[in-house]
Amino acid sequence: MNSDMSGKSAVRRALLDARSLLSPDDVREAAADLALHALDLPELAEAATVAAYVSVGREPGTRALLDALRARGVRVLLPVLKADHDLDWGAYDGPERLAPAPRGLWEPDGERLGVDAVLEADAVLLPGLAVDARGVRLGRGGGSYDRVLARLAAVGADPALVVLLYANEVVARVPEEPHDHPVHAVVTPEAVTRFSRFTRA
Repeated sequence: MNSDMSGKSAVRRALLDARSLLSPDDVREAAADLALHALDLPELAEAATVAAYVSVGREPGTRALLDALRARGVRVLLPVLKADHDLDWGAYDGPERLAPAPRGLWEPDGERLGVDAVLEADAVLLPGLAVDARGVRLGRGGGSYDRVLARLAAVGADPALVVLLYANEVVARVPEEPHDHPVHAVVTPEAVTRFSRFTRA
């Protein structure tokens, strides 16, 4: 394992340990504040289609945001994890149309739209564990969203990339790899931070 990979693993462990200390009330309150800040983002306010995800466990909560976007008339796409860890997509038709999936995930129970459906998104909400001062995102390490971002880049699509995090997960620097894509903004329960495109040191 190279130093960047081992560095990422150590940072992931520390961040997941910190999340494990959050109470259900902490998570619920943070989700409400996250939704308020996110809904004020012009990138989401003006979007016709948003690719999002259903939060699980102590992840920063997305369910209130999903429902608010749908109530606005936004088409919300949710990921469906494939056996090869790539992501298919389905439309979000409300919480009653979510079905439990492997790994404790939730996915839409309707039609599968294909891996390229994300190319229609005006904004993409990305799960993550941290974002640094340059906008470099640290994911969980499964690689699913690396494929999504590569797919977007391959066709020149440039949706707004937004990560939802807790305040302590906005850090000075995370280990990066050549395939990492910077994000445009991070939303925490306290604030929104925007980034310009970074250049590697």
